[in-house]
Amino acid sequence: MNLLLAEGAQAAGEGADAAAAAGQGAGSILYMVLMVVFWIALLYFIMIRPQKKEQKKKAALINSIEVGDSIMTTGGFYGVVIDVTEEDVIVEFGNNKNCRIPMKKAAIDQVEKPDAE
Repeated sequence: MNLLLAEGAQAAGEGADAAAAAGQGAGSILYMVLMVVFWIALLYFIMIRPQKKEQKKKAALINSIEVGDSIMTTGGFYGVVIDVTEEDVIVEFGNNKNCRIPMKKAAIDQVEKPDAE
């Protein structure tokens, strides 16, 4: 009889261990999911969000280009806008009035508005 009680207690102990292991496994899966969500959120706030802000800022800059604005291209050339179309601008470079080059708006890096006097 004592032998049967001892075996029953051992089986009950094994059942409790199995339940604890199953609970621990569910906790580790939850922990892994939370860590993945944390890293994705961190990457979003460090990399993706600032890049989108910069793209919006550049789009607003390009859309504000008008005739007479001084610009600097991505290649480092300074010029004055003399004509604006939907996707292109015609820029006059240097003091030579014959140096007019059409270029894409995306190649403009900085825009300086003329002083209102």
